[in-house]
Amino acid sequence: MNAGFLQASISFKDADRAAAWDMYIELLTRVTTQYLEPEHGDEKSALDSFYALFGLTREVIKKNGPNCINFAKLAIVILNQVIRPFTAKWHKLSLAGAFADPVQCLLFRQEMEDLQTTLRKYTVSLADIAGVEDLTDFEIH
Repeated sequence: MNAGFLQASISFKDADRAAAWDMYIELLTRVTTQYLEPEHGDEKSALDSFYALFGLTREVIKKNGPNCINFAKLAIVILNQVIRPFTAKWHKLSLAGAFADPVQCLLFRQEMEDLQTTLRKYTVSLADIAGVEDLTDFEIH
Protein backbone atom coordinates (compact mmCIF):
# COMPACT_ATOMS: atom_id res chain seq x y z
CA MET A 1 0.00 0.00 0.00
CA ASN A 2 1.25 3.45 -0.89
CA ALA A 3 -1.29 6.10 0.02
CA GLY A 4 1.03 9.01 -0.61
CA PHE A 5 1.42 9.43 3.14
CA LEU A 6 1.96 5.83 4.23
CA GLN A 7 3.84 2.99 2.63
CA ALA A 8 3.34 -0.49 3.98
CA SER A 9 2.92 -4.11 2.99
CA ILE A 10 -0.15 -5.35 4.83
CA SER A 11 -2.49 -8.29 4.37
CA PHE A 12 -6.14 -7.41 4.96
CA LYS A 13 -8.80 -9.78 6.33
CA ASP A 14 -12.54 -9.66 5.73
CA ALA A 15 -13.01 -7.59 8.92
CA ASP A 16 -10.43 -5.08 7.62
CA ARG A 17 -12.32 -4.84 4.34
CA ALA A 18 -15.65 -4.33 6.12
CA ALA A 19 -14.15 -1.63 8.36
CA ALA A 20 -12.54 0.06 5.36
CA TRP A 21 -15.90 0.13 3.58
CA ASP A 22 -17.64 1.66 6.60
CA MET A 23 -14.99 4.36 6.95
CA TYR A 24 -14.86 4.96 3.19
CA ILE A 25 -18.57 5.78 3.10
CA GLU A 26 -18.31 8.07 6.14
CA LEU A 27 -15.44 10.03 4.61
CA LEU A 28 -16.89 10.33 1.11
CA THR A 29 -20.18 11.73 2.38
CA ARG A 30 -18.74 14.46 4.60
CA VAL A 31 -17.04 17.79 4.20
CA THR A 32 -13.93 15.88 5.29
CA THR A 33 -13.31 15.05 1.63
CA GLN A 34 -15.79 17.22 -0.26
CA TYR A 35 -15.00 20.75 -1.38
CA LEU A 36 -16.98 23.44 0.42
CA GLU A 37 -17.62 26.57 -1.59
CA PRO A 38 -16.37 29.67 0.27
CA GLU A 39 -19.87 31.15 0.42
CA HIS A 40 -21.43 27.92 1.74
CA GLY A 41 -21.40 26.14 5.05
CA ASP A 42 -19.78 27.35 8.20
CA GLU A 43 -16.45 26.67 9.79
CA LYS A 44 -17.75 25.34 13.12
CA SER A 45 -19.93 22.72 11.42
CA ALA A 46 -17.02 21.69 9.22
CA LEU A 47 -14.75 21.38 12.25
CA ASP A 48 -17.40 19.28 14.00
CA SER A 49 -17.54 16.93 11.01
CA PHE A 50 -13.79 16.35 11.20
CA TYR A 51 -14.00 15.82 14.96
CA ALA A 52 -16.84 13.30 14.52
CA LEU A 53 -14.41 11.03 12.67
CA PHE A 54 -12.84 10.09 16.01
CA GLY A 55 -16.05 8.56 17.38
CA LEU A 56 -16.99 7.05 14.05
CA THR A 57 -13.60 5.41 13.64
CA ARG A 58 -13.75 3.99 17.18
CA GLU A 59 -17.21 2.55 16.45
CA VAL A 60 -16.06 1.01 13.16
CA ILE A 61 -13.07 -0.61 14.86
CA LYS A 62 -15.17 -1.92 17.77
CA LYS A 63 -17.90 -3.19 15.44
CA ASN A 64 -15.42 -5.15 13.33
CA GLY A 65 -13.42 -6.43 16.28
CA PRO A 66 -9.82 -7.53 16.68
CA ASN A 67 -9.76 -9.10 13.23
CA CYS A 68 -9.62 -5.62 11.68
CA ILE A 69 -6.27 -4.85 13.34
CA ASN A 70 -4.59 -3.86 10.08
CA PHE A 71 -7.36 -1.40 9.29
CA ALA A 72 -7.06 -0.11 12.87
CA LYS A 73 -3.33 0.51 12.43
CA LEU A 74 -4.00 2.70 9.41
CA ALA A 75 -7.04 4.45 10.88
CA ILE A 76 -5.31 5.28 14.16
CA VAL A 77 -2.36 6.84 12.33
CA ILE A 78 -4.77 8.95 10.27
CA LEU A 79 -6.64 10.07 13.38
CA ASN A 80 -3.66 10.83 15.57
CA GLN A 81 -1.12 12.13 13.07
CA VAL A 82 -3.28 13.69 10.35
CA ILE A 83 -6.64 14.76 11.76
CA ARG A 84 -5.87 15.45 15.44
CA PRO A 85 -3.38 18.31 14.85
CA PHE A 86 -6.00 20.12 12.77
CA THR A 87 -8.92 19.56 15.14
CA ALA A 88 -6.88 20.36 18.27
CA LYS A 89 -5.61 23.61 16.80
CA TRP A 90 -8.96 24.78 15.48
CA HIS A 91 -11.00 23.67 18.47
CA LYS A 92 -8.94 25.90 20.72
CA LEU A 93 -9.07 28.78 18.24
CA SER A 94 -12.84 28.40 17.79
CA LEU A 95 -13.35 28.64 21.56
CA ALA A 96 -11.36 31.88 21.44
CA GLY A 97 -13.71 33.29 18.78
CA ALA A 98 -11.64 32.66 15.65
CA PHE A 99 -14.69 31.92 13.52
CA ALA A 100 -15.96 35.46 14.07
CA ASP A 101 -12.84 36.75 12.27
CA PRO A 102 -12.98 36.55 8.44
CA VAL A 103 -9.18 36.26 8.24
CA GLN A 104 -9.21 33.27 10.60
CA CYS A 105 -12.10 31.73 8.66
CA LEU A 106 -10.09 31.99 5.46
CA LEU A 107 -7.06 30.39 7.11
CA PHE A 108 -9.27 27.60 8.47
CA ARG A 109 -10.65 26.92 4.99
CA GLN A 110 -7.16 26.84 3.47
CA GLU A 111 -5.97 24.36 6.08
CA MET A 112 -9.19 22.37 5.68
CA GLU A 113 -8.57 22.06 1.94
CA ASP A 114 -5.05 20.75 2.62
CA LEU A 115 -6.47 18.16 5.03
CA GLN A 116 -9.21 17.22 2.56
CA THR A 117 -6.53 16.50 -0.05
CA THR A 118 -4.79 14.12 2.34
CA LEU A 119 -8.05 12.45 3.35
CA ARG A 120 -8.99 11.96 -0.28
CA LYS A 121 -5.81 9.90 -0.64
CA TYR A 122 -6.96 7.93 2.40
CA THR A 123 -10.35 7.24 0.76
CA VAL A 124 -8.57 5.87 -2.32
CA SER A 125 -6.68 3.48 -0.03
CA LEU A 126 -9.88 2.53 1.80
CA ALA A 127 -11.61 1.68 -1.49
CA ASP A 128 -8.64 -0.51 -2.40
CA ILE A 129 -8.74 -2.28 0.97
CA ALA A 130 -12.52 -2.74 0.73
CA GLY A 131 -12.17 -4.09 -2.80
CA VAL A 132 -14.62 -1.61 -4.31
CA GLU A 133 -14.56 0.85 -7.17
CA ASP A 134 -13.19 4.15 -5.91
CA LEU A 135 -15.72 6.98 -6.11
CA THR A 136 -13.48 9.65 -4.59
CA ASP A 137 -13.39 11.68 -7.80
CA PHE A 138 -16.75 10.51 -9.18
CA GLU A 139 -18.89 13.32 -10.59
CA ILE A 140 -21.90 13.51 -12.85
CA HIS A 141 -21.67 16.14 -15.56
